[in-house]
Amino acid sequence: MLIKLPSASDCKESEVTPESLYVSRRAMLGGSLAALAATALPRWASAADPSRYANVEAGRAPGWFSAKLAATKWQAVTAPGEATTPFKDATHYNNFYEFGTDKGDPAANAGSLKTEPWAVVVDGEVGKPGRYALEDFMKPYQLEERIYRLRCVEAWSMVIPWLGFPISALLKQVEPTSKARYIRFETLQDPKTMPGQRSSFALIDWPYIEGLRLDEAMNPLAILAVGMYGRELPNQNGAPLRLVVPWKYGFKSIKSIVRISLVEEQPRTTWQAIAPDEYGFYANVNPEVDHPRWTQARERRLPSGLFSPNVRPTQMFNGYAEEVAGLYSGLDLRKNY
Repeated sequence: MLIKLPSASDCKESEVTPESLYVSRRAMLGGSLAALAATALPRWASAADPSRYANVEAGRAPGWFSAKLAATKWQAVTAPGEATTPFKDATHYNNFYEFGTDKGDPAANAGSLKTEPWAVVVDGEVGKPGRYALEDFMKPYQLEERIYRLRCVEAWSMVIPWLGFPISALLKQVEPTSKARYIRFETLQDPKTMPGQRSSFALIDWPYIEGLRLDEAMNPLAILAVGMYGRELPNQNGAPLRLVVPWKYGFKSIKSIVRISLVEEQPRTTWQAIAPDEYGFYANVNPEVDHPRWTQARERRLPSGLFSPNVRPTQMFNGYAEEVAGLYSGLDLRKNY
């Protein structure tokens, strides 16, 4: 940050600040400017290699988020050989039906979402239920950067650097009871700020619901994310708190979470309720099990265009088979899609 100082000729000697006061004020201003920069600048500015994430738009990170960045574990998980999707593509090509059904609707309409203050309810089969302000909810956890492949059920894909923490850390804090077998997630329901919830797209019975088996949630790859590209989550990407499960199709990674419940019975998820023959509970990326209306054997990696479609083979479990295949040992993945 450049600070323009007046030249000596612009003031009289009688107006010069005494040295002792100048030094103390300089120290104070230095701290204030550093705090301001930490809040206003794109968060990659504090990472080891700022050129990794070019053209990242500055956000308005809350104080607790900026404080967490100081202890972030950068590149905790990487995607070797993969190019990171440009920030603009990742933030302007989204499915978030609460803000509209077109890919550009979330970026155009999500500015109405109020993410401060934000509260998260943890309930159900847990020893320590509660309702937490987001900054308190986040206190126990260190942020980690996880660079994951994202595969949409619509057969397009991205590579995104998330900032978050393992769900297993949360489960350790809230102490699931012996009855807990699944984890259920619920997104915000607020038609005033989410125009899609008051639209004629009436197939969805709001709020949006998703879920995981408890052992899936305990897998180290499953995270709750509060940021991406070294900065806080943009509204259209699920601010301020979303799920990221990289071996599953993108619709499993629920956005703008307000409730996390430990339950005994498998939750009925939103898309499973709408079209159970197309969208199962597991939704694992599987090139051998096609969607009823299109193949899943290939995917279009964004950015892509007419003359550079960037189509590639889809990997089993989105390339994370080594880490997660054991979760489904003995399970018929054609029936349990």
